[in-house]
Amino acid sequence: MAKKKFSKEWVQQHINDPYVKLAQQKGYRARAAFKLSEILELEKIQIPGKVVVDLGSTPGSWSQVIRERMVGAGGVLNGRIIALDILEMEPVAGVEFMLGDFREDSVMEQLQDSLKGAQVDLVISDMAPNLSGVALADSARIQHLCELAQEFALQHLTDDGVLIVKAFHGSGFSQIVESFKRNFVRVVERKPKASRDKSAETFLVARGIKGR
Repeated sequence: MAKKKFSKEWVQQHINDPYVKLAQQKGYRARAAFKLSEILELEKIQIPGKVVVDLGSTPGSWSQVIRERMVGAGGVLNGRIIALDILEMEPVAGVEFMLGDFREDSVMEQLQDSLKGAQVDLVISDMAPNLSGVALADSARIQHLCELAQEFALQHLTDDGVLIVKAFHGSGFSQIVESFKRNFVRVVERKPKASRDKSAETFLVARGIKGR
């Protein structure tokens, strides 16, 4: 009974969520679009002419935001967006989508082949693992995804490139931040207004690779 009540409460909160309504009005596939938009504004990250890789892209709202900022006069896409996920994603105009798990070598090779030697200006990741409810196990999964995103970014970003990745406060978070700080010139934490107050999620924005 308690579970059913909680479910109804969640559905009601979701329906009444102003960001959910705004996403529907603007044609975004998820409210998460506003999280990325705010981070891009706060960090003054320019998108036109850039190469962007969206890790864990489905349902596609982050790719939608990037595409909006890439479209120039006459509706021409000025830049390149490569999106990747283990789940199918409905097409977004101008976005190159790859179905696969970027933890697998074969998928990484496919992504590298698609880049054709080009460096990436921005890597974005809104990925989150399926949570088990076991704190230590979940923290390890979250940390692993952040490490994988960082590893990809270090291999493919330009010297002054940017990585935006979702993390969660809790066990292992400080280690993730320290790892980022070892490898990037500037690392900041962002909690966008569109993030729910009860959520432990926070976004790390890392830019400028050290030692290049």
